[in-house]
Amino acid sequence: MHRTILALTVFCGAATAAQADTRYFCSADDKDVRFTVESGFEAGGGHKLNHLRGALVAKNDDVPQALKKIAVSSENLMHHWSHDGELRLEIFYEGGDDANGQGISLIVIAGQRGKSMNTFSGTYELALDGGAKALTATGKVTCGSK
Repeated sequence: MHRTILALTVFCGAATAAQADTRYFCSADDKDVRFTVESGFEAGGGHKLNHLRGALVAKNDDVPQALKKIAVSSENLMHHWSHDGELRLEIFYEGGDDANGQGISLIVIAGQRGKSMNTFSGTYELALDGGAKALTATGKVTCGSK
């Protein structure tokens, strides 16, 4: 009887671990930008967002001071996709009056469909929206999952 209860306990514990939430973290550091973002998604259907947080430092001198160093959170996540080894995030931060109505848009696309890995790479696109002069940057991003 004790063996049956022990086996059932181990089986239930393993089933719970298989349904664990997924956390992703991505970062880049190049001549245009330095950023890190961390996001968490539920493992169940729909991969509902648990949280997003991160920081971004724009290195271009044409970026308004109010947008040079920003912190982002779940409210800045416009779109997300986490499925079958792919991660896609679209983050928008509005600078408000201090940035003359301008905002920063960051898109991260990483992973490879059908290949779930602990570490993977991809690309980012950064754009300064709403300004008189369009500023954009692209580069490589490194990501991982827990």
